[in-house]
Amino acid sequence: MPHDTPLISTIVGGLVLAFIFGAIANRLKLPPLVGYLLAGILVGPHTPGYVADQNLAPELAEIGVILLMFGVGLHFSLKDLLSVRGIAVPGAIVQIGFATLLGWGLGWLMGWPTGGSLVFGLALSVASTVVLLKALQERRLVETERGKIAVGWLIVEDLAMVLALVLIPAAASIGGGEHATVEPLSAGLNRLLGLDLGIGGIIGMTLVKVALFVALMLIFGRKLIPWTMHRIAHTGSRELFRLGVLAIALGVAFGASKMFGVSLALGAFFAGMVLAESELSHRAAQESLPLRDAFAVLFFVSVGMLFDPNILIEKPLPVLATVFIIVIGKSVAALLIVLLFRKSVGTALTISASLGQIGEFSFILAALGVDLGLLPEEGRDLILAGAIISIILNPALFYLCDRIKPLLERPKREEPAAEAAESPESAPVEPIQPEEDDIQPTSLSGHVILVGYGRVGSIVGQNLKSSGTPFLVIEDSEKRIEELSAQGVETVLGNAAAREVLDLANLNGARSLVIAIPNAFEACHVAELGRTVNPSILIVARAHSDAEVEELKQYGADTVIMGEREIAMGMVDRLAQVHHDRPAYEDGPETDTIPPAATEPPEKE
Repeated sequence: MPHDTPLISTIVGGLVLAFIFGAIANRLKLPPLVGYLLAGILVGPHTPGYVADQNLAPELAEIGVILLMFGVGLHFSLKDLLSVRGIAVPGAIVQIGFATLLGWGLGWLMGWPTGGSLVFGLALSVASTVVLLKALQERRLVETERGKIAVGWLIVEDLAMVLALVLIPAAASIGGGEHATVEPLSAGLNRLLGLDLGIGGIIGMTLVKVALFVALMLIFGRKLIPWTMHRIAHTGSRELFRLGVLAIALGVAFGASKMFGVSLALGAFFAGMVLAESELSHRAAQESLPLRDAFAVLFFVSVGMLFDPNILIEKPLPVLATVFIIVIGKSVAALLIVLLFRKSVGTALTISASLGQIGEFSFILAALGVDLGLLPEEGRDLILAGAIISIILNPALFYLCDRIKPLLERPKREEPAAEAAESPESAPVEPIQPEEDDIQPTSLSGHVILVGYGRVGSIVGQNLKSSGTPFLVIEDSEKRIEELSAQGVETVLGNAAAREVLDLANLNGARSLVIAIPNAFEACHVAELGRTVNPSILIVARAHSDAEVEELKQYGADTVIMGEREIAMGMVDRLAQVHHDRPAYEDGPETDTIPPAATEPPEKE
């Protein structure tokens, strides 16, 4: 019997088209985010063909916002911010102020109210976390000085936008919003005591409630949430742990919204930030990642559904002005600010290029502004157009900065030489050294490349270290990279499935490649790359099943260790020693083996 299924059709249509266009964008070396937005435009009401449900999409997007902000909180690092606070904090504040002023000016020229113009300017001032981190990771800059400054800068921007999400609803009446909501506590005081607190009172009451929520989270939440997760982890149930992470993210966000009147996004951010202090934060991030990614995709699709492409034809000059503010205005401001702090030209150019785009926070602010009646729908369309165009242009902006860098550095290099020529008695000029934060390939040769340093990889690494075997570790966890660097172990930060990362590890000169990551899909890709680049290298991998063993061997692995079999055969070996006086066991022909003592059960990351 046929029946209407708007929820299923919206999810299926959104995810399928997002996958297709995301894959195309990735093929074109663009962030998949561009493909997700284009998919949303296609299923939106402004383009012909299938139109997704306009009422369900925003609710699905709200879940995406909650999980996105929870992820931002999980990765929030106060340590990283404090290490570069001298430049990141004042630099980000000045840059946000400058970009907001430019956006406000454009809104004023278009006749928008003050509140809407300010929301528009704020939306143009904040860069996309997804795009910035991806750009830095592709260029292996995350662990460099310039990368840490860019990430710290981004953290300050995110915190500023979190504060904006709190204050904008409270101050909605400043811009004359049609749908401005009344702060209930202020309204109650007004009824009981006859006090009109005004705009200042509304904002003050809002900040008081936020302060109460923050205090509650810091006093009780930071103890209760990690304790709860540890108790769930001790049950050994992966399903319960994953469900617990999602319950905390969604439950805290919803409870904060209902009890304290703060935004769902702020509640989710603090839930993630509190959980980030737990030792289980890395596992929580991994377990919530699939659902987080799925709903984040639906969020970007729903944002694309709201975009009217006709604005590109009807309002070309405002679109160009918006793109100019994002790509040129913000970038030039960041460049000058970093140079004023006497940082290198390379650092200034990297940060300016990193910030020359906008993304998820801009969409959240645009949706909030329209919902409150502050920002006209035209402003939201301009923000979306600016986001899509700036994200597409971002790789070109990095390329342009790489081209400009030698031209800007040349005068500085020639100036000391000229001074030396005029003053022959002066000391000889030392040659210019490359910037300290430029990453160079390893000098190791005949070494072991160890991919992954979890429970399995750490045991392999400790044995290699104790035996004096030269090795380096490829790891994508910054926390593990810091720990290994402190131990004097050479590391490469990144995903080993990327050819550039393996090149930094000198794959051509390596003698063996140990793939200790639990993800079979990525492991197969690493094995294939390893065999292609260095046909004579020994490749050792791990697997969870017979099917994975066969697959890894097909992709080039010489030896594949299946944890469950090694555990079982270790038990059989011990029993045989007691009951049959047999000194060792013989494994079947399916896999090559290593001694049981050197294996661990497969990690669930």
